[in-house]
Amino acid sequence: MIKKFFLRIIPVVILAAALAFVFRSYLFASYVVEGESMEPTLYDGNMMMVNKVAYDLADVDRFDVIVFHATKQTDYVKRVIGLPGDKIVYKNDKLYVNGKYVEEEFLEPFKKVSDDKPYTKDFTLVETTGKTTVPEGKLFVMGDNRDNSLDSRKFGFVSMDRLVGKVDITYWPVSQLELSFAN
Repeated sequence: MIKKFFLRIIPVVILAAALAFVFRSYLFASYVVEGESMEPTLYDGNMMMVNKVAYDLADVDRFDVIVFHATKQTDYVKRVIGLPGDKIVYKNDKLYVNGKYVEEEFLEPFKKVSDDKPYTKDFTLVETTGKTTVPEGKLFVMGDNRDNSLDSRKFGFVSMDRLVGKVDITYWPVSQLELSFAN
């Protein structure tokens, strides 16, 4: 009887292990946030699940939170601000894309209302990158912690072929559980 049980359970365990391997290796990756550049959205030590096939199935959207290879050894998590062909300007703490104001609702609760200092300092794409528009195959990314983020304002555009994927779930700490694909 025990032998029959093990003979039935072994294929199930093997299948489950194979599926877990495929999911972990090809479809999703787990990351731990290091640093403060994405606060208040993501905090140092948060764990997140990155969908590695999201952009095989759909285009990158403005305000997606992505992970990309910054160097051979380091991956960054940032928010997409500019897509190919976009003209980006920040003026008076407001984002303008192609001359039109675009609200960043995710930042509103965190903007410093009490002082006169803007949450995002004024800049144009030309001032920061030397280009008038985001080139084809590139993205302009920023951290949500605008005063403390190494992002496209410093290192330039991110090539789409360096994308790891889209942050879909923040699962640790549990109190900050967020299902990004529900947006």
